[in-house]
Amino acid sequence: MEPDSRFAEFVADRGDALLRYGYVLAGNPHDAADLVQEALVKLRAAWPRLRSKDNPESYARTTMARLHIATWRLRRREHLAWALPEGEHHDALPAGDERDLWQALAGLPRRQRAVVVLRYYEQLTDSEIAAVLGISRGTVRSQVSRALDKLRAALPPPGEPVPDRQLHPHAGRGEAR
Repeated sequence: MEPDSRFAEFVADRGDALLRYGYVLAGNPHDAADLVQEALVKLRAAWPRLRSKDNPESYARTTMARLHIATWRLRRREHLAWALPEGEHHDALPAGDERDLWQALAGLPRRQRAVVVLRYYEQLTDSEIAAVLGISRGTVRSQVSRALDKLRAALPPPGEPVPDRQLHPHAGRGEAR
């Protein structure tokens, strides 16, 4: 089988799984698609070196996590405008309690979200997460702790409704006082 056909077969077989992983990592379908696309471009460039390896998906997922964090680091340097846009846009979310969890997860800072996804979705150890994100194991533990505290505060016990204000802490800003 030709290397190009192996790569095409990998993309056809695992593309949807990578897109789901990107969605969990980024919190929206547009950024997820961008992460997958960039990771696959990098994987394609590295494909000749990886063809003998058993798990090219691991390379793609690690690349996606690193790209996600790199984007977060770049955005940290941006200067935000005080004026808010005129209209609102909300991506479609799953229904019920799961929707509340997705909203709470999307409300986490990028690094906290990445650490939670890598630990609970990818089931990586602290050492593996630290290696993927280029941070210390202590930072991994503190970010997970902070993220879980925020998620617990945002999500009531099962069966109770979630107030909008808890999930949207900036709701109400800009209103007349």
